[in-house]
Amino acid sequence: MRGLHADTGYLLYRLGLRSGQLFNASLQESGLRLRHYALLRFLTTTPGALQRELSASLGYDPSAIVGLVDDLEKLGLAERRPSPDDRRSRIVVLTEDGRAFLRDTDEAGRRVTDELLGPLDAAERDALHALLQKVTEGGLG
Repeated sequence: MRGLHADTGYLLYRLGLRSGQLFNASLQESGLRLRHYALLRFLTTTPGALQRELSASLGYDPSAIVGLVDDLEKLGLAERRPSPDDRRSRIVVLTEDGRAFLRDTDEAGRRVTDELLGPLDAAERDALHALLQKVTEGGLG
């Protein structure tokens, strides 16, 4: 096992898995998963995104985006509207219920982060966050 723990890629993979498990457990009651949450969070920063933009920005398969948006629409958390630039295209926007859902899940997200990063002090958490941002901005989107 020591060999795997010397591999940064493996450690990141394990951290991602654990983060997803914890976050999905916190969302279980809502019927949503981390992928839905990520799409909703993205819509807070990008009002009115084309589905293909969501796919590229989030790194999800385009067919997965369709299903995720369908789920969010059924729950009234997001909706498709005609694009102001091209009426044949649809943009996805966050609804007021979607904003309320995100506000209601903020505390759950903090608890997940606290559990996941419990061994780190505040400065280490800040450093980890800054490093992860730097890595993701370098090519992960």
